[in-house]
Amino acid sequence: MDYQVTSDALQGRVILVTGAGAGIGRQAALSYAEKGATVILLGRTVKKLEAVYDEITATGAPQPAIIPLDMLGATRQHYLDMADTIDQQFGRLDGVLHNAGLLGVLSPFDQIDEKSHDDVMQVNVKATMLMTQALLPLLKKSDDARVVFTTSTVGHQGRAYWGSYAISKFATEGMMQVLADEMSDTKVRVNAINPGGTRTSMRASAFPGEDPDTLKTPLDIIPLYVYLMAPEGVEVHGQCIDAQPKR
Repeated sequence: MDYQVTSDALQGRVILVTGAGAGIGRQAALSYAEKGATVILLGRTVKKLEAVYDEITATGAPQPAIIPLDMLGATRQHYLDMADTIDQQFGRLDGVLHNAGLLGVLSPFDQIDEKSHDDVMQVNVKATMLMTQALLPLLKKSDDARVVFTTSTVGHQGRAYWGSYAISKFATEGMMQVLADEMSDTKVRVNAINPGGTRTSMRASAFPGEDPDTLKTPLDIIPLYVYLMAPEGVEVHGQCIDAQPKR
């Protein structure tokens, strides 16, 4: 599908991107800003967020905001405080891209490590849920709000050795469907994207022997991410979309 939007499709919109310091999150933030959005960059490494901030401001796009937050250790109160800060500064939120995620350790099922499992479920599922809960009142203040979750091919069909990560992505798709159903009669559209194999550090840790040049870059798949935040994507709701559909 051709995910075309106008050059200023996101003008005036305020969009939060988690995991904005690198990979797909970084590219989404840059592309949202390029289309006119004010982007809130959330991540755990301030230096990386500052680099993305500088890239955005250098283009003359709207000035972004930075929220340093480690989703592994953050509590419900952190997200409520964050929502309060966004409310005070912007008065609403038009979109959130839940891009941050932990891969954990790929291992046989009977060797899944409890600590690693808890960490993956904390970041990929619980923190994402708590953050969404805290942000919903702000999203409902928007005339056209979007929530986009990130899933995976192993979140559609379980695969050997993907353990906690696959389980967390099945949970993510379930969370998206539940929220989408609840938001059906509101102005909040809720979807999930499966980016597919993309040239990122997470992909490299999962497939260390793979040649990264055989993979799509984050820029290659970003049109879908922009489309789901733009007016053009307003009819899409409750869908899990593959950014690289099998031909």
